[in-house]
Amino acid sequence: MDKQRTTVSVLTLLPLAVACGGQTAGSGSAGVGSSPVTGVHWSVDSLTVDGRTARAPSGAYLRIGEDGRAGGNLGCNGFGSTATVEGDRVRFGEMRATDMACAKGPMSFERSLGRTFADGSALTAKTDGHRLTLTADNGDRVALTEEKDAPLRGTKWTVTALGDENVARPLPKGTEAYFVLGEDGRLEGRLGCNRVSARATVGDGHITLGPARTTRMVCDGSLMRTEKALLKLFDSKVAYALDHRGIALTSANGTVVSAVAAE
Repeated sequence: MDKQRTTVSVLTLLPLAVACGGQTAGSGSAGVGSSPVTGVHWSVDSLTVDGRTARAPSGAYLRIGEDGRAGGNLGCNGFGSTATVEGDRVRFGEMRATDMACAKGPMSFERSLGRTFADGSALTAKTDGHRLTLTADNGDRVALTEEKDAPLRGTKWTVTALGDENVARPLPKGTEAYFVLGEDGRLEGRLGCNRVSARATVGDGHITLGPARTTRMVCDGSLMRTEKALLKLFDSKVAYALDHRGIALTSANGTVVSAVAAE
């Protein structure tokens, strides 16, 4: 595994200069030319420091919101910050990051990327189609590629956790639970043991699910408990929230189902 996590703590302050002057990215998509910089999930491809280029660990990314908030993953740890976008210049504010210890490679990359964002000077942004390059005044640069959000319909959403707004529990090992919302207004999937289908109407941030139709297999206890919990979503109206390649379904009783787009 490329990430050996040994410690976890909530947001720990990393040294990063506070942005000064200018305006943070506001309503609408700030960008360079006709290509937006904000509101895009940018996957980090590589980092070049002192003329030497290193490939980014899987999962490293940057997203600058249209409200001026920035966040992402540095290679091991997630981070949050602010960002000021003026023309083709991007300046990051004070950064906060989680405090996980990972393998040597991702941690080394993370330290270098953190320094590139943290020196307080503005980075020059250049877009080329679906690619973005952020270049520091000293020539160090970050290469990024736009990664599209997964669409609600037609995506196979693999269920990863069940819980509520406070606690999420991963599914039992070996559980196969997923769903697909089709263009024909139906949901198809698996609940952990049995297959399921139902009518599904999407509108106003909600999915109205009809009664579930399932196969009738009997599986072991943990799978059946998962299935029973998922069945409570049906014949009801559930709220949904998309976040890039993840989705959360929240039932009227507060049950939250988390899922990710299958690769």
